[in-house]
Amino acid sequence: MPRRSMREEFETDDGRVLRYVRHTHGDGFVAPRASVESNAWIGPGAYVERGARVAAQARVGNGSWIDEQAVIGSGAIVGNNVHVGPGANVGHGALIGRGSKLGANAVIEAGVRLPSDSVVPDGETITTRTIANQRQKYGSAA
Repeated sequence: MPRRSMREEFETDDGRVLRYVRHTHGDGFVAPRASVESNAWIGPGAYVERGARVAAQARVGNGSWIDEQAVIGSGAIVGNNVHVGPGANVGHGALIGRGSKLGANAVIEAGVRLPSDSVVPDGETITTRTIANQRQKYGSAA
């Protein structure tokens, strides 16, 4: 069986070299200045950028990108192929559906269940009340 590298380096278009370390749970990549709890799970192909924090028992799905200074709360689940923008905050126990995009400084409050393919604009705060109002206004997909 071939050995996997525990460290990866990538060069950006402007010549900067970004270095990442594989997280022991899930095989995703974590920047050296990011903070990821040891019992969090970072899926294959996922990236956690510098200054980002992923709390205990949180899960980051395959191919997702946790941008700089973003925070993923304890027990939160970020689905596959999600982009959590710079400075965004996903609260304790929240669920972000696959393919969603959270803008810079967006806030997803604790316990919110954000549907797949959602787009949250920069600086927007989503609460359980916001989700309920959208269902009432537009109807449920179910």
